[in-house]
Amino acid sequence: MFLAAAPVESQLFLLFPLASSLIYVAGALSLKRASQAGAGIWRTAFVSNVTTAVLFSPMALFPIFMPSTAGPMPLWQPALIALAFVVGQACTMYALNKGDVSIATPVVGTKVIFVAFFATLILGNRLAWPVWMSAAMSALGIGVLNRGGSGGKKNVGRTVVSSLAAAACYAIFDVMVRRWSPAWGSGRLLPLMFGIGAVYSLAMVPFFDGPSLRISREAAVPLLVGSALIALQSMLLITTITMVDRVTEINVVYNSRGLWSVVAVWLVGHWWGNTEMSAGGSKLAWRLCGAGLLLLAILMSVYSAHIERWLGGVA
Repeated sequence: MFLAAAPVESQLFLLFPLASSLIYVAGALSLKRASQAGAGIWRTAFVSNVTTAVLFSPMALFPIFMPSTAGPMPLWQPALIALAFVVGQACTMYALNKGDVSIATPVVGTKVIFVAFFATLILGNRLAWPVWMSAAMSALGIGVLNRGGSGGKKNVGRTVVSSLAAAACYAIFDVMVRRWSPAWGSGRLLPLMFGIGAVYSLAMVPFFDGPSLRISREAAVPLLVGSALIALQSMLLITTITMVDRVTEINVVYNSRGLWSVVAVWLVGHWWGNTEMSAGGSKLAWRLCGAGLLLLAILMSVYSAHIERWLGGVA
């Protein structure tokens, strides 16, 4: 996508996106539990964004995260990145609220394919033919996930659409962070960006379900735990993207969360009071197949240049 594959001996950084993918699934299940307990979409998104801003703020205190030459930079850049993040987060929360974790998470993973499209439009990268094939495979994977849906088809459709919207927003976020973080330095850009995102999130307060400052303990505990986990995985992932020049491999490993989400629902979802297992083994098997197709599509997309060269050499 952006960069060539890393040498084998320098792959230890991939432990960070792997940890992020596992933490994300635990956070998503916690937020789903909070939603079921009455936290509401907008309160969940607000608390998650504020928690993320708080967690990222100490980065500004460490010189290691600052660029060597920290001159003045335009404020509209972090403001625009923050807008993409907040809209993507809101779409994710809507998907988790209206649908199932084992459907929403794999579809959000198509972010990498959107990154390829936006990199072409914004950065002028050439879109290789394997990327078009991966887009078609993604559509097939979403269709398989839809077959593994539970409840009404309307909810499955809403979950897929909102998850795709989240993926597109996160893709724009990735492209802009990759483009502007070297000049800003992650210690300046990320705390400011997430701080602006928290300010944007104040617009969600009037839409909270019930009194703004009153929430049941049953909803508050998983909401706070889930928000902290989502913020932690964001910090691990985004800091790795800004500090390590291997965005392709990072995204491939991180998007394994689609598979983890189905496996987690199947094996330990009941720990969070998750009821997706009640959909039945056959439906979860369809979801696992759909998640696998999406992951294969992602791999084809991010390694499209390697596939082209290999097939060209064979021909």
